[in-house]
Amino acid sequence: MQAHSPNLLRVAGGVLLAFGLLAGGRYAVSRSTAAEEARIIPAPAVDEPAAAGATSEVAVLAGGCFWGVQGVFQHVKGVTSAVSGYDGGAKETAHYLIVGTGTTGHAESVRVTFDPRQISYGRLLQIYFSVAHDPTQLNRQGPDAGTQYRSAIFVMSPEQEKVAKTYIAQLDASRALPAAIATKIEPDRGFVAAETYHQDFLTLNPTYPYILFNDIPKVENLKKLFPEAYRADPVLTRVSRPLVRHTTDRVPPRLSRPQDRALLFKNVERADLSAQALSSENLALELVGIGYTRGSHDAHTPR
Repeated sequence: MQAHSPNLLRVAGGVLLAFGLLAGGRYAVSRSTAAEEARIIPAPAVDEPAAAGATSEVAVLAGGCFWGVQGVFQHVKGVTSAVSGYDGGAKETAHYLIVGTGTTGHAESVRVTFDPRQISYGRLLQIYFSVAHDPTQLNRQGPDAGTQYRSAIFVMSPEQEKVAKTYIAQLDASRALPAAIATKIEPDRGFVAAETYHQDFLTLNPTYPYILFNDIPKVENLKKLFPEAYRADPVLTRVSRPLVRHTTDRVPPRLSRPQDRALLFKNVERADLSAQALSSENLALELVGIGYTRGSHDAHTPR
């Protein structure tokens, strides 16, 4: 079987159960820089003041594949919810297989809802820059490359923007990290939750090769570097389930337009996945659910 790069497999989309096999074994030996080189960094000199009476706030953070970022923040005390999804593009293109083409403007993101009485926005950013990902990588994280894996903070208020900008300048000035921070500060364009099978993925699939080698070390580093902020029991979305065929997600409404499905089919075939891969992985089931037949870019009526 022809070997494909890990990112090409992700662009082709779907939840693949055998990354190691499809990528010639390369996935199994490629740990993310963020997981291996997490480090203690100074707390932000400027933080968001707690609003009187506020019990809940939202932060939207992007740092590569959302599986690991979600997994980290689900283990942070004071976080009440962490949902994987997409931000930065149009709602109509917020589907995993389309976002994976790198043409939508979306970044894989996590919406973190937290109690500002227990943890501050600045403290979340400290964890984000330290253990959740490597903020010095531009448009990639570890084995994943493309703007959909960019480091980005989608700010929800002028106060969040001020804290984020000031903190990045502080870290760069102090050279707390080995290179300049590549994280972009962007306005929130409307977070869209990802498909059900992506939620709680780290917790439900801890032995999945990508999770084992790229994301479990991030949670371990959280426990090691931020013991006072670590919680052993993750706060889950409670709507997820293990990696099995997801019939309720088979035909996303956002792929109901013929032109959207045609674009998806074209990009899948551009990735040139083998017939064996298409017939043996969840990707095949995902594509069949929206009317894909190999060798045709026609948009069929979804089942």
